[in-house]
Amino acid sequence: MANYRGRILETVRTHAKAHIDKHLMNVEVLIGSHVGVAEHPDIIETIEKELKMAAEYQDILDMLDKFGT
Repeated sequence: MANYRGRILETVRTHAKAHIDKHLMNVEVLIGSHVGVAEHPDIIETIEKELKMAAEYQDILDMLDKFGT
């Protein structure tokens, strides 16, 4: 039976990084776009939500660094 441990961990890492990029891009768009501000009456709360989601995936990367290798 093949050992997929390395591939699985790398896939989880790639997935987490992609989600971080997505949420940080959303923050950039919200900050830099008058349209984003108009669509979100509480822009600060919306940005905080995006940052919290990015932080959750960063936690996954941190755990992989600590225990996954």
